[in-house]
Amino acid sequence: MNDCLDIINSALEAYLPDGEDVVSRAIRYSVGNGGKRIRPYLTLEFCRACGGDVSRALPYACAVEMIHTYSLIHDDLPCMDDDDLRRGKPSCHVEFGYANALLAGDALLTLAFETLAKAELPPQTTVSAVSILASAAGWSGMVGGQVMDLANEGRRVTARELEATDRLKTGALIKAACRLGCLAAGREDAVPFADEYADCLGIAFQIVDDILDVTSSADLLGKPVGSDEQNEKSTYVTFYGIEESRRTVSELTSRAKKALDGIEGDTSSLAAFADAMENRKN
Repeated sequence: MNDCLDIINSALEAYLPDGEDVVSRAIRYSVGNGGKRIRPYLTLEFCRACGGDVSRALPYACAVEMIHTYSLIHDDLPCMDDDDLRRGKPSCHVEFGYANALLAGDALLTLAFETLAKAELPPQTTVSAVSILASAAGWSGMVGGQVMDLANEGRRVTARELEATDRLKTGALIKAACRLGCLAAGREDAVPFADEYADCLGIAFQIVDDILDVTSSADLLGKPVGSDEQNEKSTYVTFYGIEESRRTVSELTSRAKKALDGIEGDTSSLAAFADAMENRKN
């Protein structure tokens, strides 16, 4: 994965604005501020597993990471989750001001689709990629999930409502990342298996986040802990407790790896990645 991260980071740097205006600096600060690059990694690895040329999938992978970073900038704003720390550093709005952070997020959202358009892939493939990413990022995906998440604060939601929220807020972009990798490789037949993998991985990822919000520290996570309780949010931990939540993560990880059996190609890295996400500490 380290080799893949180097490729992703180099590609991202080439696509980002290099100006010295405050918004350009805020964009580079936020994108370059660490991060596990989970979503672009999944795009490239599904492309590789499906026999595609990873270099041609890079614009898709970078576009997904731009959408993800924009969402983090906006999530941290005082009108949303109101977090002052992101990846161990001051949040974008703390470093550059509310208005500039808002604009940096807006710029990354639009830059993502500009970057998609630069892919050296068949035009119809990129049209499909635009549709996938727009749906995952918008009202029917991440934004819709954030609306539900905000509405859930201060009230007791059902487990079904919580899962529906997380499938949109967290899972939709992870699924899009996996789909885009299949698409870049010209393997739409692999999409149903990628979807199952992503569905399981996305919920497992959120449950681990909920566990870490209770059991970890700000130093390890690089962001505040205990914010779920502070914001009176229902989480998997509040519903099921830590041990049952961990068992659910293990079951979902097994299902994710089983889904990979339907893809012709070497999926061992994707299976190992699912295991790593189950056991992550930050």
